[in-house]
Amino acid sequence: MKKENIMEKKQKEIGRRSFLKVLGAGAAISTAALYGCGNASRNISPESTVTGEIPTDKMTYRTNPSTGDQVSLLGYGCMRLPTISKPDAGEGADEIDQATVNRLTDYALAHGVNYFDTSPAYCKGRSEHAMGIALSRHPRDSYFIATKLSNFSPGSWSREASTAMYRNSFKELQVDYIDYLLLHGIGMGGMDALKGRYLENGMLDFLVREREAGRIRNLGFSYHGDIEVFDYLLSRHDEFQWNFVQIQLNYVDWKHAKETNPRNTDAEYLYGELTKRGIPAIIMEPLLGGRLSDVPTHILSLLKQREPERSVASWAFRFAGTWPGVLTVLSGMTYMEHLQDNLRTYAPLKTLTDEDKAFLEDTAQLMLKYPTVPCNDCKYCMPCPYGIDIPAILIHYNKCVNEGNVPESSQDENYRKARRAFLVGYDRSVSRLRQANHCIGCNQCSHHCPQNIQIPEQLQRIDRFVE
Repeated sequence: MKKENIMEKKQKEIGRRSFLKVLGAGAAISTAALYGCGNASRNISPESTVTGEIPTDKMTYRTNPSTGDQVSLLGYGCMRLPTISKPDAGEGADEIDQATVNRLTDYALAHGVNYFDTSPAYCKGRSEHAMGIALSRHPRDSYFIATKLSNFSPGSWSREASTAMYRNSFKELQVDYIDYLLLHGIGMGGMDALKGRYLENGMLDFLVREREAGRIRNLGFSYHGDIEVFDYLLSRHDEFQWNFVQIQLNYVDWKHAKETNPRNTDAEYLYGELTKRGIPAIIMEPLLGGRLSDVPTHILSLLKQREPERSVASWAFRFAGTWPGVLTVLSGMTYMEHLQDNLRTYAPLKTLTDEDKAFLEDTAQLMLKYPTVPCNDCKYCMPCPYGIDIPAILIHYNKCVNEGNVPESSQDENYRKARRAFLVGYDRSVSRLRQANHCIGCNQCSHHCPQNIQIPEQLQRIDRFVE
């Protein structure tokens, strides 16, 4: 079931000029109008983005060897869609800003992006529905939709519950076939979870049959942390014929994944195992949870000195896109500025030289001196039964680490100034009733973390610094 070249098809059905009219004047939205599912208050650094004309016909594409799909190297991650805040309605009462989602989707499509990645678990279960509305306004063969079987809870492991989740994705996305279907979060919970979620209940065999029937065009999995599970599934590639695998890859985790998180695996190994088998890689976390766009000041200076006209984030996106076995690189683009900056990076891609890669390895070594927590603000740990705002706490801590406001001891020269900056920012970022001192160590959160963070330990460590 091969698709025609997407750009050619799009030009046949609707001219480029008429397509751009869909955007209207509203495409030039301001940052202040956008709030993401991930973190509404995340700032955009003036060094983050660059200006300049964005071409509509220069997107870099990669070919999926299984289906011949021409996939945009920039993929739209839909985990942090913009929302409308309702400050007086209580926690979790915000709603998806559908008008803004539509504008961002239109703009992405108009500039060559054709891969959209969502899940039943994203945006508190609302991402699929919002993307179904946004994408259904366009010809079905002008985009590829990826979603996941996100049956994390043991209560959803049964064949009936898992099948119901799968069927509901078709309804929410308003489609009769799914282009890319993933077993979500493979590795979380180890081999026992893999067996319970997909093997013993027959779901994997069911999904293979769905692919044969054409309701799934490409079948793969996203990998999170347990190398035994990754190697096991690849060992059965001849049986399951994986069309793609989604992995975490960035210039720090390429060789130093275990230094950022002991349970992770170097991306160099993951990518190498996939290329041996001719399996395309889809990339998540190219920015390492945002840490490769919000870097310490002296690292920012090095990056800007080398290529002043490029954003800091573009280095990470170029690194991920340079590897030829990469099909698409996902970015959760809540803000128009992020989308535009990424479009400049991939339309077209300027691949890294060996000298560039060596420079980024040196940069990775510098980044490792800043012991941030590997939180990517996915909010899978939420809600906390005791009301703790876990992502906000960890994000504030990481920000202060990068700014040098987490001194190692009271003997540090800038201890008083740094501690004050930490505490003032802490109270502004996280209300006191939701801070780390309220953690009782129940550990309900850690089991849901795709980065395998031992969350209570981190919260207790941060609280000790606060106290």
